[in-house]
This record gives sequence, C-alpha cells and structure tokens, in this order.
Amino acid sequence: MLVVRPVRPSDLPALERLAGLAIPSLTNLPAHRTRLEERVAQSQQAFAREVECPGDEHYTFVLEDLERNEVVGTASLRALAGAREAYYTYRQETLIHASQQLNVRHEVQTLALSHEVSGTTQLCALAMDPRYRGTHAERLLRRARLMFIAQYPERFAKVLAMAFPGSLDEHGASPFWDSVGRHFFVHDYHEINYLASVRSKSFIAEVMPQFPLYLALLTPQARDAIGREHPAHEAALAEMLDEGFVRSRHVDLFDGGPIIKADRNLLHSFRHAAWHPVRVCPAHALADADPAMIANQRLADFRCVVARYALTRTGQLTLSPEHAELLDVEEGRAVLAAPLALPPCATRGAGYDRGEL
Repeated sequence: MLVVRPVRPSDLPALERLAGLAIPSLTNLPAHRTRLEERVAQSQQAFAREVECPGDEHYTFVLEDLERNEVVGTASLRALAGAREAYYTYRQETLIHASQQLNVRHEVQTLALSHEVSGTTQLCALAMDPRYRGTHAERLLRRARLMFIAQYPERFAKVLAMAFPGSLDEHGASPFWDSVGRHFFVHDYHEINYLASVRSKSFIAEVMPQFPLYLALLTPQARDAIGREHPAHEAALAEMLDEGFVRSRHVDLFDGGPIIKADRNLLHSFRHAAWHPVRVCPAHALADADPAMIANQRLADFRCVVARYALTRTGQLTLSPEHAELLDVEEGRAVLAAPLALPPCATRGAGYDRGEL
C-alpha cells in the first residue's frame, strides 16, 4: 500500500538516496545532506505555520511503500517561487526588424531575462525510485500535491508552474548552456547545476547578459534544445499537459528546459475533485470502480492514497478499514476524492500559451 505524506527528519537518508538517483540531477533536490536537512526543517515549519497568503513556505512530501517500509519518492511545493529571491528564467519573445525604405521586415526570435515566474507556486523536486517510475505510484506522488493545494488554497498562488529538465546531448552536456552560459562562466553544465543547487540561481542571473539574446546567433543545437524536455521526463510532461497545464514562453536559464503553467482552478484534479463522507466496508464488499486519489483533511498529518472511487446511493465514499485507518478517518468524516486517470489533452503538442506568463 502506498501513501503520500509530509516529510519527517527520519526520511533524510531516503531523500539523499533519491536525490542521487534523479535523472538528470535536480537543482532543487541536491544530493547534499546539509541542504536536505534544511529542506526537511523548512517543510516542518511550513506545515506548522498559520498561513493567510503564500510566502516563503516550502512543503516537502514523500511517497512511502508501507509493505516495504520504505520511502520511494519525494516531491515538493514552493508556495511562492520568488519569495526569497527572484526566480529567473528566459522568456521567448519576437522582435520586428523593419525598414520601409528597404522594404524589409523580419521577425526575430529572442530570449529575454525575466522573473515573472516569481509570483507562481512551483511544483518541483520530484524524484522516484527507478522501480516505481512510470507507474500509478509516480502519478499519485506528482498529483497528490494538487490535492493538498485544493484543500488549502490560501497557502498558494492562483497560477502554478513546473520546470522540466532540458535536453542533453549524448555526452550529458547541455547544448543550450554551452552556447549561452558557458561564455560567462568557466564551469560546465553539471558543475554550474550543482553550484546552483547548493547556493541559488540568483548569482547566475547577476552575471548573465541583461540584453535580449538573438536565437539566430546561437548554435543550431542550442536553438533545438529551447523548450525541449529531457527524454526521461517526456511522460511526466505529457501527464501534466493532460492535467491542464500549458507550455509557457519561459524556459530554464541553464538548459533551456520547458516551464509549464496553469490557472489552478482550470486543472482536471480541481474541477473533478469532490468531498464525500466516508463509509467503511470490508474490502471484499467494496464495489469495483476506477481508482482515485483520496486525501484526508489534516494539514500536518496530510495523507493521500489511491483507492476505488466507489460511491453509495447516498453519495458516501466506501473505503476499506485499511485505507480508513491509513487516512485516519472515521465513518462519516469527509475526504477529498479526484479521479487518478486523466483524459488525453487535444492540444498537448501545441505551441506555448500566449497569456501573460
């Protein structure tokens, strides 16, 4: 049985292991014990804090396999991406170069340094044990964060964002970094990625050029990498597009990876989530039904599991005694439920959203 819950200090060894298994290594989940200890402490403070609006809260969750008694995944929420310092990205823009005298008009693609994503809530730092990648366990961990946001909307921004690792070449190098950032730093992509993970990205933005970068001046490999996700994250990106996220104009400073965004109220999990009182039934008596994410109403003791979305005629959600105990809910207590399956997004392969972000 799998459950998503807030991180505990005892989970630190598991976090270290998961950080080391991430493909590629994640800036927001460094394999650095001191930083991970700080992350756990920040999360405990965030869950204990009374919050009226999003700020410098960082919530970290883990996925635990109770049969193995093992933490097999982790994922986080940054309530406000730019609460401590600006969250820098490159924004894709189009400039018009025209001359009436020469009868010339050219649309030129550029990248401009931006910190617009600073005002969003960021879903980040997801890492899974390889045994569970691509399974419903990974989908539960990824989307359980949305169930938490749905219950405590005052703690998070209206717009949510996710940054995905960018494309690397066959040698593990970033064509985008080699064509852009390498001109301003002596470090390669992996070195600068590690430095940013144990410090921050703000020092990168302070040195990077403040003027727009013309894409025509970049290498073909760098241009091709802009907005392209790492192959290991293709399925995750597709799932979140099915959820209702859209590609934004923004890409990562280091590798040009895509940043997606969404109005949280338009997401599938939000639109189809519903509160139901619980009815506890023996497992053999439960009706067959599609799986759903089921979350309890506890802040510091938040729990989210996968169970059957079976309702009685009076609208009660039937749970096995095991699931009820795991969620710490009694019969008659309400839980939040949302379908685990997502309908395919018809515009998954479309260009970036032309909204403000």
